[in-house]
Amino acid sequence: MKLKPQFLSFPQDFWWGSAWSAEQAEGRGNTGKGRTQWDMSWDKYPNRFHHGINTDVTTDFFNRYPEDIQLMKQTGHNSFRISISWARMFPQGDGEVCAEAIVFYRKVLGELTQQGIKPFVNLFHFDMPEAMMLKGGWENREVLAAYVNYCDVCFREFGDLVYRWFTFNEPVVPVLGGYLEDFHYPNVVDFKRAAQVAFTTVLASAMAVRAFKSHGLNSKIGVILNLSPSYPRSENPADVQAAKYADLFYNRSFLDPSVKGAFPAELVEVLKKHDQMPVIEEGDLQIIAENTVQILGINYYEPRRVKARLTAVDPNSPFMPEWFFESYVMPGRKFNPYRGWEIYEEGIYDLCVDIRDNYGNIEAYISENGMGVADEERFIQDGQVQDSYRIGFIQNHLAYLHQAISEGCNVKGYHLWTFIDCWSWLNTYKNRYGLIALDLKTQQRTIKKSGEFYKLLSQNNGFEFEGLYTQF
Repeated sequence: MKLKPQFLSFPQDFWWGSAWSAEQAEGRGNTGKGRTQWDMSWDKYPNRFHHGINTDVTTDFFNRYPEDIQLMKQTGHNSFRISISWARMFPQGDGEVCAEAIVFYRKVLGELTQQGIKPFVNLFHFDMPEAMMLKGGWENREVLAAYVNYCDVCFREFGDLVYRWFTFNEPVVPVLGGYLEDFHYPNVVDFKRAAQVAFTTVLASAMAVRAFKSHGLNSKIGVILNLSPSYPRSENPADVQAAKYADLFYNRSFLDPSVKGAFPAELVEVLKKHDQMPVIEEGDLQIIAENTVQILGINYYEPRRVKARLTAVDPNSPFMPEWFFESYVMPGRKFNPYRGWEIYEEGIYDLCVDIRDNYGNIEAYISENGMGVADEERFIQDGQVQDSYRIGFIQNHLAYLHQAISEGCNVKGYHLWTFIDCWSWLNTYKNRYGLIALDLKTQQRTIKKSGEFYKLLSQNNGFEFEGLYTQF
């Protein structure tokens, strides 16, 4: 698709902002926050964490939130997506709620509101309390009940301050990382257990939606999914079928039940055929059907390119989605070598059109999109990171997003990942994503060139598009 140079103006009341999570930004604080699965992972595999950095301090948002919220204003935010820490609210996952945690979050949400920044709140971002993890995590129905109680308390305590709610961020990631691909705790490789975790998470989301509706709040609730359009290598029927399988496992597995209220029949058929179905109790599917999301967050970073398998599957190997396809590297692709992801901006357009055409054009927004780069100190001039590559990345994606909106896609905003360089799971601070640079030794914050651009973008509700940026 060829895009014309022009001023790209976005709809009135468009949400401009960024996103991060409690575990990646708050630090431990002094409320008696409980340990999470990341502390468990650190205990077992400290060598997996880049430069041995854990979550004790991270960006220290707990102590610096007034200063940081002022920096949000200086970089054009009219909205910001945070997460609430389940382990801060309930140090053991259930039991008595922590009064100090309620005070903290009310202060943060109140300050955001006072500064004209709409709070978008996510309730779970890969940070299960240790006590819940020891019970089996999402494989245990007791944990499901504790999560719904935690959500219910959040709706009660913060409902007057929150503009938009989300039940989960990227729920497929703990499934893949924790139970299939060995990059999140508990580092299990077992598809049937992964399927149980996935199903219970979908059910938990639906039950949280049901609890939300009981409060009669003047806000909306949704889920945030990381979606990658699945492109076949060619139009050969075998390649096309491979892409359909990839879409089924990685996108539709959560998208269909969240928005449509039912799992894809093709996915159920595959899991039954290979004896990988989760345990489903009576009434579960009805709860999912009756409590679909009201809004959808779309995280987009990279496309998924696949081809038909060229080799036979070993039937004695663990069952995996890759039994049905192989990854494909497109020749000539743009590529971010630091994160290892292809840069394909048109994918954001394709996702939005798919949601418009196949998911009722549900109200949506781009809830994460960003570019991680290592060693950004290389680009400091006169004390500022000159991250023109990040500006180009944002502009390119926004150009395709603007095209999607002009064609009727119901997208209401754009949140960049992220605001200040934040701790990023096993990568810790290897790659930097922020509009604002963080000095780990001093915690000093410095606005990057991209932060200045983002302020103008928000003020003008658009930007002058001169053509696709190519110097990545």
